[in-house]
Amino acid sequence: MALKKRSKIEAGFCMSSMTDIVFLLLIFFMITSTLVTPQAIKDMVLPKSDHQVSAKPNTTISVTADLRYFVEGEQLPFWKIERRLKEIIEVSPDTYIALHVDESVPFSVVGRIRDIAIRNKYKLILATQGK
Repeated sequence: MALKKRSKIEAGFCMSSMTDIVFLLLIFFMITSTLVTPQAIKDMVLPKSDHQVSAKPNTTISVTADLRYFVEGEQLPFWKIERRLKEIIEVSPDTYIALHVDESVPFSVVGRIRDIAIRNKYKLILATQGK
């Protein structure tokens, strides 16, 4: 008397559910990574750079240690900087702006000028001192 197995076991593996899970995880991490703000890192130490990229700025903004603002050598109050830059950029849209800031100036001042550049889509270069 010969006994035969009626059920066969397949050794295959279905990957469709695994790809769905991986895809959902990818979407989750993409969404959460855009929600993280730089202000979340409070004790961050900024690195120092040995490498400098040379670009030819067409105009400059300078901020002195006593928080005086100069655009192309002309002293202006902060609230007039954006209007002055708009006048300069209208003449030459491909203008690079070099930002020269004294090392004792708080970074929030640099951030405010950077916000002006981002809001108006200007090309801003932070000028540094070489070694």
